[in-house]
Amino acid sequence: MKKYQMLAAGIASLALVGSAAAAGLSSTDKSFMKSAAEAGAMEIQGSQLAVSKSSNADVKTFANKMITDHTTVGNELSGIASSKGVTLPTDPSVIQRGKLKALGALNGDHFDVNYANQVGVDAHQSTIKLFQKEAAKGSDPDVVAFANKTLPQLQGHLQMAQDLQGSLKK
Repeated sequence: MKKYQMLAAGIASLALVGSAAAAGLSSTDKSFMKSAAEAGAMEIQGSQLAVSKSSNADVKTFANKMITDHTTVGNELSGIASSKGVTLPTDPSVIQRGKLKALGALNGDHFDVNYANQVGVDAHQSTIKLFQKEAAKGSDPDVVAFANKTLPQLQGHLQMAQDLQGSLKK
């Protein structure tokens, strides 16, 4: 019986430590982490759609890279959030889910162009702004370092998306 009491006390203290860590984060840092997780989920799910729907090799290559890179970044963000006692969403926001549903209804070249525009260019532009704001105004050193470290990769993704967008317009 004493073992169970000690185990329960240990679990309770871990929960308190997590809550204390989350309480120490600014609302800016928490909001950033949640928005970044939703943005990553949107880009992954949109890219999974592209892998399954597109017949364009360039679109599929870009989409596979987005799935791999954003999964890696999402896992890193989850680790940081977990260490700070923050639970992140695992799905895109309601608005992002609506955009994905509309994208999923498209086919052929129309799908490819809209995927490049929405998931490639628009989503990366928004995500870069989000990460730049955190890098400039965040207060938690770990979260700010994550934002700064990830920004160059996101900017590279945007350039790739713009190149893809240009090639699809030809």
